[in-house]
Amino acid sequence: MGVSVSGNQRCMTDAPLRALVLVCTLKPTPAESSSQLIGQQVLDQLKEHGVTGEVVRVVDHDVRFGVSTDEGDGDAWPDLREKMLDADILVIATPIWMGQPASVCKLVLERLDAEISERDDEGRMLTEGKVAVVAVVGNEDGAHHTVAEVLQALNDTGFTIPANAGTYWVGEAMGSTDYNDLDETPEKTASTTATTAAHAVHLARLLKDAPYPPD
Repeated sequence: MGVSVSGNQRCMTDAPLRALVLVCTLKPTPAESSSQLIGQQVLDQLKEHGVTGEVVRVVDHDVRFGVSTDEGDGDAWPDLREKMLDADILVIATPIWMGQPASVCKLVLERLDAEISERDDEGRMLTEGKVAVVAVVGNEDGAHHTVAEVLQALNDTGFTIPANAGTYWVGEAMGSTDYNDLDETPEKTASTTATTAAHAVHLARLLKDAPYPPD
C-alpha cells in the first residue's frame, strides 16, 4: 500500500520494517552492558510499531580495522554489513569514554565509510532510504557531543536522520553508577527512547513509499 493523501490525512505503507541494533560496548558477552540495555530498549520500542529486528554486540565478532566492505582474512564485518543492508533502521548504541564515542563505535563508523562508494544501478548509496538513530550511555559528560559525532558520520554515509534521533542517559560525573544498575529507567530517558523509535519508524515508512531520486 503506497502513500495516499486525503485532506490532512496520510496513510503510509504497512510493509514490514526491520531494525538492526549495533551495540558498541567494549565488553564481550556475557558481561553486563548498559549500552546493550539501552539498545534493547530502543528495539523494544520499535517493536511497539511492528518492527522486527535484532541486537548485535559488535565486540563479539572479529570486525577488522579498515574502510572497505571486506578486509579479508576472516573479517566479520561483511556478515554484519549484510544484516545492516537488510534492515530499514540502524541503531548505534555506544558508551561514552572521555567524552567520545567508544572505540568500537568509531570502528563501525570507519567501516561504514565504504558505503560512500557503493552504489545501486541508479547511482544511489545502498544505505540511502535507511534511517539511523543513536543511543548513548555514560557516567560522564559528552552525551550530546557523542550523539552529534555519530549522527554526522551516519548522515555522511547515506543514512537519513529523523527528528529527535538520539536518546541517552548519563549518570553523575565520575560516578560509579551505570545505566544497568538503575532499578528503573528514568522517565525522561524512557520517553525520549519512545519518541526516537516512533520518529524512526515514521520516517522509514515514508522512505519506503517515496525513495530518494536517482543521483
